[in-house]
Amino acid sequence: MFGDVASFLLDTVFSLFGAVLLLRAWMLAVRLPPFNPISHTVFQLSNWLVLPLRKAIPNVRNIDWTSIVAAYLVALVYLVLLAGSTGASPLGLFPQALLVALLIVIKWALQLLLWTTLLLAVLSWVNPGSPAMGVAMQLTAPFLNPIRRAMPLIGGMDLSPLVLFVIIQVLLIVLARLTFSAALFGF
Repeated sequence: MFGDVASFLLDTVFSLFGAVLLLRAWMLAVRLPPFNPISHTVFQLSNWLVLPLRKAIPNVRNIDWTSIVAAYLVALVYLVLLAGSTGASPLGLFPQALLVALLIVIKWALQLLLWTTLLLAVLSWVNPGSPAMGVAMQLTAPFLNPIRRAMPLIGGMDLSPLVLFVIIQVLLIVLARLTFSAALFGF
């Protein structure tokens, strides 16, 4: 029972922090203004890890590699702590842990996109004038715009968030299978 509780808490804390790091990189990629409350909060939550790493890892071509590498390092720490909470030896994880950590970061990114798309859809029905609506629209536009171009409005409704939601779910299923296979053969 303790192992299950520890695993749940580790998964929750590390997934949220990993999502914050990836959101930071995503916000910089779409050039979200740094002075809105959401950007400010994300920067404040992640500065303690990102700013020291930024001295060694530069940003290249509008990609915040520092935040992405930080998310990868957080995923590695998560795997080590998860192994420790289950009684496994963290050193026995090493070769496959590098791949599994990458898959975990991709999972966090897909889940972040899924939740942002869901937030956009809900806000469009409930409160389209919300300040968070503009942020969600700017973050999801690179993913929704190609779907919108390929798919016409149906009955005056934009179903692109639903299509993106389904695509993300399929990718998460494939990713879960890949992660299980990597973990099964490595751990």
